[in-house]
Amino acid sequence: MVLLLCVTLALANRAPVTLALWPDTVSAFLGFGYSLTLPLFVIVGGAAGIGLVLGLVWEWLRERGNRTEAAKLRRENSQLRAEAPRAPAADTARTKPRDQVLAILDDSDGAR
Repeated sequence: MVLLLCVTLALANRAPVTLALWPDTVSAFLGFGYSLTLPLFVIVGGAAGIGLVLGLVWEWLRERGNRTEAAKLRRENSQLRAEAPRAPAADTARTKPRDQVLAILDDSDGAR
């Protein structure tokens, strides 16, 4: 749907548009100027693309503090897990059945 909209917009805006670096009076005063003639849909699409990329870079830089804080917390978490003593897994499995079916099976083994 978006592709169809973009193609329709491009076909409706094929007229050439001239982009100039400076207005004509400033170009005449400075003695140089640069201009480029492109279809309107290329200019609009290029502006949207540049805006998208700049927004993504801006957001990535803005979130840098959150990413460094998360990395620090992950390192601290792994250090604490490495230092913590390990609890025996077999004892917890006997005292706490995982679900009702396993509890019934464990009870029936003890009744025999």
